[in-house]
Amino acid sequence: MFKHYSVLLHETVDGLNIKPDGIYVDGTLGGGGHASLVCQKLSDKGRLIGIDQDKDAIAAATERLKDYQDRVTVVRSNYEQIDSVLKNLGIEKVNGIYLDLGVSSYQLDTAERGFSYRADAPLDMRMDDRNPVTAADIVNDYTESQLFHMIKNYGEDRFAQNIAKHICKYRETKRIETTLELSDIISGAIPARIRATSGHPAKRTFQAIRIELNRELDVLEESIDKMIDALDEGGRLCIITFHSLEDRIVKNKFRTAEKPCICPPEFPICTCGRKSRGKVITRKPILPSDEELSENSRSKSAKLRVFEKHTER
Repeated sequence: MFKHYSVLLHETVDGLNIKPDGIYVDGTLGGGGHASLVCQKLSDKGRLIGIDQDKDAIAAATERLKDYQDRVTVVRSNYEQIDSVLKNLGIEKVNGIYLDLGVSSYQLDTAERGFSYRADAPLDMRMDDRNPVTAADIVNDYTESQLFHMIKNYGEDRFAQNIAKHICKYRETKRIETTLELSDIISGAIPARIRATSGHPAKRTFQAIRIELNRELDVLEESIDKMIDALDEGGRLCIITFHSLEDRIVKNKFRTAEKPCICPPEFPICTCGRKSRGKVITRKPILPSDEELSENSRSKSAKLRVFEKHTER
């Protein structure tokens, strides 16, 4: 069964400022938790487009949203294709878009998906099983330098160099095939005193591999402008992030969309001609409540940011 606790559920749906007859896009449909609440707020003239690349999520969300099938369209795709998805559906503009960038509980807890460093399974980690490349290919085929930079940049692990060296040394004798095999190699690359006082030693490296394999940061970076383009006047974009790398991209993209001027500060007036595309609604990110944190510890790093589209005239 596809399980996913819908993080910042009410905060996200409130952030969309829903119009009952509006058109909304869930770019990371998952199990359909956020989508279900959005549908409750739509009239029979409203519409929700749900996008996900995971076939298990598509199946689960379709079942969960069956009572709203008159107003829901589910598409198996990546939200980076939002422009072509909307074009294929004959939709020019939408009233709101939202993303929940967290890995679902189902993906983490289903061992055979290969996301977890706590259960033994093939090294997979694909969000979309149509991708011919798996985590095992990255672990076994990347050079030591590539592994180091991936773990350093995407995992922000201070032991990235040693982890990369241990991986390359191990694979001289055999291919690394499973999650626990990799987890043990990583543990051996981290000093015992650090392992005893920090979280799971493999957490950061697994995060780095997952981000690299699924192009998570590239997709986010390349999609935000397209999503703002797709919004109608007054439409909102809500994005939930789960680590600083994602949050930094969202914060900077929203800030640039609001205040795009690149003129030197000493210029008395703007001469670059770049126009604001709207305003940031959340000056500081919205965080989970104490109640939510007590119900779902995985929400502790979640941050919600909201942008509202306005065309400067």
